[in-house]
Amino acid sequence: MDPTESKPLRLRHVVAMPWPGRGHINPMMNLCKRLVLRDPNLIVTFVVTEEWLGLIGSDPKPDRIHFATLPNLIPSELVRANDFTGFVEAVHAKLEEPFEQLLDRLSSPPPSVIIADTYVVWAVRVGERRNVPVVSLWTMSATILSLFLHSDLLITHGHALFELSESKGEEIVDYIPGLPPTKLRDIPPLFKNHRVFEKAELCFDELPRAKCLLFTTAYELESKAVDVLTGKLGIPVYATGPLIPFEKLSVGNKPDYIRWLDEQPESSVLYVSQGSFLSVSEAQMDEIVAGVRASGVRFLWVARGGESKLKKAFEGCSSGVVVSWCDQLRVLCHVALGGFWTHCGFNSTLEGMYSGVPMMVFPLFWDQILNAKMIVEDWRVGIRIERRKENEVLIGREEVEEVVKRLMDRESEDGKEMRRRACDFSEMFRGAVEEMGSSNANIDRFMRDINNTT
Repeated sequence: MDPTESKPLRLRHVVAMPWPGRGHINPMMNLCKRLVLRDPNLIVTFVVTEEWLGLIGSDPKPDRIHFATLPNLIPSELVRANDFTGFVEAVHAKLEEPFEQLLDRLSSPPPSVIIADTYVVWAVRVGERRNVPVVSLWTMSATILSLFLHSDLLITHGHALFELSESKGEEIVDYIPGLPPTKLRDIPPLFKNHRVFEKAELCFDELPRAKCLLFTTAYELESKAVDVLTGKLGIPVYATGPLIPFEKLSVGNKPDYIRWLDEQPESSVLYVSQGSFLSVSEAQMDEIVAGVRASGVRFLWVARGGESKLKKAFEGCSSGVVVSWCDQLRVLCHVALGGFWTHCGFNSTLEGMYSGVPMMVFPLFWDQILNAKMIVEDWRVGIRIERRKENEVLIGREEVEEVVKRLMDRESEDGKEMRRRACDFSEMFRGAVEEMGSSNANIDRFMRDINNTT
């Protein structure tokens, strides 16, 4: 018998501190929901800025997860992309003190554990000052974290990415532990914007001082990288994912876009989540729209921030629907879905893998570049859209049309194989979150280990 099972249960208090961005807040919330479901005596205080509370405060959550706020001392979510380095510096410099003041007010019961996003650089030192263990949550792939932590090898092998010629980009990086052989062009330009990576490295230096590290990935997906990091960091490492909202898939209400999907043939709809006209140049978006229209495929397009402009671009097109927001995982798991055009953020990557829908990758920056490579070349559940010529500024509408048709072709041998592999990964992910799956087992191990150290 596990020795912890005989101990009386006592109320524990987790303080969750996500990085202030939706791609970080969502997996942290999904983790907290999983924790309170597995421990009926656990309560969570989920810390966000006042602005973020306004954005997510109405989202459904369990009764034992409560919000607490920090003042809006950092740039707004609406403008942070204009100066991302400045945004990072503001989070590092301005939120530590109000977070400590917040901890002072949480006394019934006092916090027993802090779970903080790895990028919240000051979290470990705050915990050390208060003798509260700090757990680090990494919301990107385990593979890219191994790349980051071994980035010095890129320099010693002459592969530091400042400027990349076409021939240089074809060189293979095969010496990073946990990273499959990868072309240099598929590695994020770590040293090109040195200030951002410098700030990230400060966070990586803090990792070995955390009590443990949690991943949002499933162990089966990235076992080699997880094992490498377990050995390198010298702290317990747990793959607790996929940390996606799969519990919500049985929700009964049907918004208009789900009713529209219900009317479409099986595997006939392309789901496009490429952002709005703000995510790429307007000229590039015009080419994407023209290519999707010319392909003739049915589509559901979520256009965050650019719905009206995109609807105007599709005037007269009866084969698709444009929405400003949707429940992405519910859409991806709908029987009408046949393909997923994605920017390859890691949360979207995990949801695509869970759904078993083949993906068309269109990465924009940072970890999305490596995620796209893994989707296409390592996991082989997607295809890539590329410029036909290196010197072309835009990906043309002809290329878009061709790749969309190829992705949605269920009859080609390549298409059948891609769908078979996507279904295999879907089964693997669903198995990981079953009661006896690796994800729940790792969450339970993590909770036992933390209980024994506090």
